[in-house]
Amino acid sequence: MQKLLVFQSMWAMERRHSDGYEASVEQKIEKIHAAGFDGISADWRDPQQVRRMSALLRASGLRAEGQCFPKTVDDLKPVLENAVESGLHHLDIQPDVRPRRIQDCIPLLEGWRRLAEEVDFPVYIETHRDRMTTDLYFTLDLLDCFPDLKLLGDVSHFLVGREFAWPINETDDGYIKRILDNSWAFHGRVASREQVQIEISFPHHKPWLDLFLGWWEYGFKSWMGRADPNATLAFVCELGPKPYAITGRDGNDTTDRWSEALMMRDLVRDRWDGLNGP
Repeated sequence: MQKLLVFQSMWAMERRHSDGYEASVEQKIEKIHAAGFDGISADWRDPQQVRRMSALLRASGLRAEGQCFPKTVDDLKPVLENAVESGLHHLDIQPDVRPRRIQDCIPLLEGWRRLAEEVDFPVYIETHRDRMTTDLYFTLDLLDCFPDLKLLGDVSHFLVGREFAWPINETDDGYIKRILDNSWAFHGRVASREQVQIEISFPHHKPWLDLFLGWWEYGFKSWMGRADPNATLAFVCELGPKPYAITGRDGNDTTDRWSEALMMRDLVRDRWDGLNGP
């Protein structure tokens, strides 16, 4: 049976509060485990940090999404070595290059795909601002070139990047759904047309929250039709600290992001359960 795994981002666990307090890696992972998440998302480039986190994950039975930010084909090799040693649910590539031509992307994507064939876990390309996939139209052109390209969909970047008018029109909705049809994992953040991360607990933001829940539900259903019968789909709650989080005059978050992560997790699980019937 296909299963949804909901992870919590380690980056999102950073407080960056004016009181200066930050929990340890051990405390963060214990909190994530105790709250009932299925795993974490974390930077997977530093071998020592990876070994430290992997030991904690094994002890608690949590899974992991690894993240990396290669600029060249060879930049991916040491990350794959870390991942093979430690074990991953999947690896997320944020391609840290900004070519202006599709032709310049082809050698990089082909190289990363060749390396990905050598490991036994999936490797996905994330949709993200200030990366190869920063622009929606450019990314759609990449899909024309690589129709089977496996994306990690974070559509908050496309919404704020394109500043879609409200209500979302049929054409823009179709563009997003084409991205979702190629997405094999998801990062969860709700954007408005002006801000990449809005407070999902604020009542006046409900229209944007409902929009994203609808897109994620569409992505889940699309994935169900493509994935193996016993596959697992990872969704990462990724409510980042400032400057992603909106802050007040005191420089601190306007909401409790941890509480909102729990809220997002529950809403997403409800949507998944609704697709699987009573």
